[in-house]
Amino acid sequence: MEWSACVDEYEKLVIRMTTPRVVIDNAVCPTSTVVKVDSARKHGILLEAVQVLTDLNLSIKKAYVSADGRWFMDVFHVTDLNGNKLTDESVINYIEQSLGSVHYGQPNDFSGSTALELTGTDRIGLLSEVFAVLSDLQCSVADAKVWTHNGRIASLIHVKDSNSGARIEDVQLISVIEARLRNVLKGDNDIRSAKTSVSMAVTHTERRLHQMMFADRDYERKPILESVPTNSPVVVTVQNWVERGYSVVNVQAKDRTKLLFDVVCTLTDMGYIVFHATVNTIGDRGYLEFYIRHQDGTPISSEAERQRVILCLEAAVKRRASEGVRLELSTSDRQGLLADVTRTFRENGLNVTRAEVSTMKETAQNVFYVTDVMGKPADGKIIESVREKIGLSYLRVKELPSLVYHKEGGERDEQAVGMAGTVLLSLGSMVRKNLYNLGLIRSYS
Repeated sequence: MEWSACVDEYEKLVIRMTTPRVVIDNAVCPTSTVVKVDSARKHGILLEAVQVLTDLNLSIKKAYVSADGRWFMDVFHVTDLNGNKLTDESVINYIEQSLGSVHYGQPNDFSGSTALELTGTDRIGLLSEVFAVLSDLQCSVADAKVWTHNGRIASLIHVKDSNSGARIEDVQLISVIEARLRNVLKGDNDIRSAKTSVSMAVTHTERRLHQMMFADRDYERKPILESVPTNSPVVVTVQNWVERGYSVVNVQAKDRTKLLFDVVCTLTDMGYIVFHATVNTIGDRGYLEFYIRHQDGTPISSEAERQRVILCLEAAVKRRASEGVRLELSTSDRQGLLADVTRTFRENGLNVTRAEVSTMKETAQNVFYVTDVMGKPADGKIIESVREKIGLSYLRVKELPSLVYHKEGGERDEQAVGMAGTVLLSLGSMVRKNLYNLGLIRSYS
């Protein structure tokens, strides 16, 4: 009994030593909330910490990461989407609790649904065909994320039986779903690379999407549609610091939420360890610097590997770069809703470049980014026509490409300013919605 008690105390000591220590400070910086995390160093710990913050749609304006032997220290300067400090105690408590347990991982909880993974060649109207198949097979979509990049598409769709509301476990039905979706993805010219599978993994959704596109080697492919011109190019450089045995990676890109997550996620899944890092934001540009090594302690060793890291990081940043008009759909959920909405997009010449689908208490909350069939900004008249068909009060424009703002002078500028007022969402709304999804609060209204 005495030995058992000693073991118990030893385990408690190990837990105390390895559990991250979290401090959240609103006094040290006048413009942001400072989040400090001290933890034992292990592969992927930085990604898990960044994931906690970005899942709450927080903006990381500055960050410092340093490893000292077996210990790791992260310092993040964060704000809400409006650039304000964090003041909601429930949000602060959630961050403290989540960061204090990052060793255990925090995958999305979709245990009541069946996860479908799809990859293939993107084309106009593909998404409408996918949702039409699911509707025909009596599958209701509980949650979905769709990314497109360089002519490829990756999607993680969580479905339930539309009649029972339960997850689909019938092996024969799952085989039918996989086969029909694979046929849709193949189209006329994607016999080999189209893939459909049921996922049993509990990986974080957006990390899994990065992994799927990485495995599909989207970073080596050329875009099919014309990209919208941008004044904020993605610049990635990789150099070796021979004296210290590090590879130094620099990334410059337009600042946005989850930029740090996308870069760290890719470095982690490529097998690199971040020993030191700095993140800074100047204007609308983000500047990220990482000192990395392989897990065996060696730096990047060849020109081919260096070029591969550059291509993969450029792709990681661009996958989430939202091209086109952002449309938000909020309406009562029903069988076939997504099939009908995306079919309307297709019939009016709109191409979906990215989508986020969720259902909460019988209400569909969906976001679509759309362009025209050539990948250019969609015509405003077509957007309004689509809104009228779907419902002006249900489908709303939330963002327009900056190229459109300056294209037609004062009248369009005034419309843009009016729309901008509806874009701004308080942290209380955005974060509480995420806490609601995690089951930590009863409502977010």
